Amino acid sequence: MLRNINGAWINVLENGNPKALPVVFVHGFPFSHVMWHHQLPVVASAFRAIAYDVRGLGESSVGDGQYTIEGHVDDLIALMDDLEIARAVIVGLSMGGYIALRALERNLARFCGAMLCDTRSEADSNEGRLGRAKAVAEVKRGGSTAFADDFVKKIFAAVSQTRVPEEISLIHGIISRTPPIAIAGTLLALAARTDTTPSLGKFTIPTLILVGDQDITTPPEASRSMHQRIPGSMLQIIPDAAHMSPLENPEAVNTAMMTFLRTLRIP
Repeated sequence: MLRNINGAWINVLENGNPKALPVVFVHGFPFSHVMWHHQLPVVASAFRAIAYDVRGLGESSVGDGQYTIEGHVDDLIALMDDLEIARAVIVGLSMGGYIALRALERNLARFCGAMLCDTRSEADSNEGRLGRAKAVAEVKRGGSTAFADDFVKKIFAAVSQTRVPEEISLIHGIISRTPPIAIAGTLLALAARTDTTPSLGKFTIPTLILVGDQDITTPPEASRSMHQRIPGSMLQIIPDAAHMSPLENPEAVNTAMMTFLRTLRIP
C-alpha cells in the first residue's frame, strides 16, 4: 500500500491485529521491507507488524535522490502519525538501526521498545566516508547490478553462500532493481549521519541488540559497546550469521525477537 508521507509515496506493509502492540520494521541499505520476510509473519501472529520501504528504496518514491537520515526519521514519525500510532516498538537493521537510533534520540516518547540489529551508534570515520564516496562513484559508473555483485559478498557469512543462497539472490535482486541515483543518494546520507553514542545512556525503554557473530560491517564489538551504554539492554549474538542475520539465521532472530516482545509490559 502506498501512502503519501511528507510529499513522497512510501510503500507500507501492515499485518496482524490492528489493536495489538505496533512493531515497526526499518530495513537496511540498500534493501526493502522484503528483507524482513521471515520475521513479519511471526511477529504479526501476536502483534501489529508494520514494515515500509525507506524513501528512495524498494517501491517508495526515488524523488531527487537527495536524502538524509534526518529526513528518514521525519518520514518514520510522519508514517506513525498517518497510521495513528502513538507509541511503537522500533526494529532497525544497519541503516534501519541508524534511523531508529536517531528517532530514539529525537522522539523517545514515541517508542516503548527497540530492537537494534547489526548496527552501530557511531558515525562514519573519515576512512568510512571516503569509502562511501568511492562507492557513489562506482555505482554511478557501473550501475546497480555491478554494485550488488560486490555488496552481497561483504554482508553475508561465507557459510551462507551454500546454506541460504536463495536469500543472497533475493537481496542481490532488490539491489539490482534500485536506481543508481537512489543508491548514491543513500550512501551520502549514511556518510553524513550524526553520532548517537552520547545519547545511548538516555534510552530508558527496553532494548534488544542483535548481531551476527561473523558480522564485519557492524561487528559484535559495536553491539557490545551499545549494550554497555544503554541501561538495561539485552544483547544476543546470532550464530552462523554476518550482517544479514534475519535472513541468515531467521530461527534464532525470530526466537529472540518474540521472547523480547512478550516480556514487554505496555500500559
